[in-house]
Amino acid sequence: MEAEAAKAKLADVKEKVGRDVRVFETSGFASSTNQVSEGEESDDFYEFTAEDYHRILATRKEDKYLKTKKIRDAEEAARRSRVTKAVIRVRFPDNHTLEVAFLPSEKIQSLFDLLVKVIARPELPFHLFTTPPKKKIKDLSQDFYSAGFIPGAIVYFSYDLPQGDDSAALSSGPFLGEEIMSLKGLELISEPREPVEAAEPEPVAVAAPPVPQESKSAGKKPIKPKWLKM
Repeated sequence: MEAEAAKAKLADVKEKVGRDVRVFETSGFASSTNQVSEGEESDDFYEFTAEDYHRILATRKEDKYLKTKKIRDAEEAARRSRVTKAVIRVRFPDNHTLEVAFLPSEKIQSLFDLLVKVIARPELPFHLFTTPPKKKIKDLSQDFYSAGFIPGAIVYFSYDLPQGDDSAALSSGPFLGEEIMSLKGLELISEPREPVEAAEPEPVAVAAPPVPQESKSAGKKPIKPKWLKM
């Protein structure tokens, strides 16, 4: 019954916001200590490291000097076709994280549109940023693939408010709406697969044992050689 109730709640929220969303909480020193369930990627999977940057830079230099534009475009199209989704984790100052998947070709604007539907104070201005180094996300017309948010990325949420009493009060949250917070701890439940009936083995034709054939010479009188007749 609990599984059915969780499934119904997830489906209801999906109908309202248009996405499958997941909410979980991390510790204060968060990203490296976040517990992950079996089959789930840790936060390290979503972080863009200096090693990643130098590898991409080296690849681009090689492409620039050794490959024609036509070849580069073809390889880029092949890489894009292999990426099926961009899993974005939005981390809030109260250590809650919202996880949602987008198509790599969707615009970053779609993430902001979703946040307006799920945060507790949608009337207040806000922005997202990545770190390190801290960089505010400004170009909302860029798609997730071009922004490098594939196969996943962590972005951070902050209100655009001047320093003051209001800002200090909002820093403690809650940042997500009550209905969205009720999803905390609920996992996305996949549809059960239909049992596959085992196909009955086809009858194997058994070849009949070969019938021994009589020798052509059976029943005939032996022919005497000519030298014997003489």
